[in-house]
Amino acid sequence: MPALADEGDLDEPVQVPEASPPPADPVEPDPDEASADPPAAMEADPPAPVEAAAESSEPPAEAVAAEPELPSPFIMLDGEVPPGEVRQLSWIASESFAGISVPTPVLVAHGLQTGPIVCLTAAVHGDELNGIEMVRRIFYGVDPKELSGTIVGIPIVNMFGFRRNSRYLPDRRDLNRYFPGSPTGSSASRIAYSLFENVIKHCDALVDLHTGSFHRTNLTQIRADLSNPKVLELTQNLGALPVLNSRAQGGTLRGAANRAGVPTITLEAGEPGRFQPKEVAAGVKGVRTLLNKMGMVKKTSLWADPQPVFYQSNWLRADTGGILFSKVELGDEVSRGQVLGTVTDPITNNRSEIRADNDGRILGMALNQVVIPGFAAYRVGIPKTSEEVAEEQPEPDPPETEPPSEDNAQILLDESGSDVPETTTAGTEPPDSGAVVADDEAGEPATAEPAPPPPAPIDELEAEERPD
Repeated sequence: MPALADEGDLDEPVQVPEASPPPADPVEPDPDEASADPPAAMEADPPAPVEAAAESSEPPAEAVAAEPELPSPFIMLDGEVPPGEVRQLSWIASESFAGISVPTPVLVAHGLQTGPIVCLTAAVHGDELNGIEMVRRIFYGVDPKELSGTIVGIPIVNMFGFRRNSRYLPDRRDLNRYFPGSPTGSSASRIAYSLFENVIKHCDALVDLHTGSFHRTNLTQIRADLSNPKVLELTQNLGALPVLNSRAQGGTLRGAANRAGVPTITLEAGEPGRFQPKEVAAGVKGVRTLLNKMGMVKKTSLWADPQPVFYQSNWLRADTGGILFSKVELGDEVSRGQVLGTVTDPITNNRSEIRADNDGRILGMALNQVVIPGFAAYRVGIPKTSEEVAEEQPEPDPPETEPPSEDNAQILLDESGSDVPETTTAGTEPPDSGAVVADDEAGEPATAEPAPPPPAPIDELEAEERPD
């Protein structure tokens, strides 16, 4: 036994380690043990990579599906705006007298989601300031990462007039009489053409921001041609702002854009030369409501009240000269025969009254000032339906043509509904074409004396505003 033990002891260091520790053998023991203990581990490990692969394969599929929905960078005016950002581009409208290019800032907010392109223009008349502040508040109150679509804003279209605190261009032309413009016309026509071709025609909708003019003020309101279905849809998305149905006259940005297929409305608010917080806030709220209803923004304070629509309006004028003192305010409801204001002669102390000729609402009015006979003092919106107006005036008269006034200035109607003197000379081009018109013997554009205007038809509201 001891001898055997000694032999076994001699064998153990050689054979026993090789025979007794089969687990250490990479060939035979591992398959047996792997089939006994690791089955759970072996079966658990393979599914894990499969599940992980399945889980890892799903997100890429979603990512691939989401990528096509992201909009591409917005390109305009040789500039590019990535999705989810707000950037400033430059529009070169024209050159100064020194031959130096005058860049006009163009703000662009490009959303992460696809949607319409809405354009906001302000200060087409250089002294109309409320719209400038509206554009600023709207742009810097929008998160481009939450925006669906694109907002294009030009806070100051008429940079020449803005720098001079004037509604006109340096040559005394009204830019809002020359759209869509011409590349070979006057300075105003070329500026209008550049804006129209490079910006306006690339938008899906346009809101043109204005104020009253020449010491007149307007209730915050919308001017729109409600016979255009796309324009009508825009007005229905603006909350409680009053809407005045009017077809834009030739040469205006609103009229030219609508004819080019870009639905356009004019938003009027307040008076020129001032920043008015109340009017600005109302305009901003209206535009934000529009953007919300168009599905471009989500969170905003909206109007729930229905909007009043006026299919007809009349200007009431002073019959005598003197100092105008108003007895009503913007937005007041007035009744037929009510005294709206008085005109007092400062020399004789004679006083005349201006009375409402219909029930309605004050949409625009002159500030207290010295007036002359025939001065347009109050604009009253008349609460009539489109059917009632159509029955009263089934055949609208053609647009009125105003005879030349003093100082070689032709009185026109601006987009705010006020009398606008625009310098005219022999051979002055009409707003839309650049062709030369015939002159009368006085060297002024030949015109015909218009008859007293009939009750304002649906499509002649703005033309009716012109002086008699």
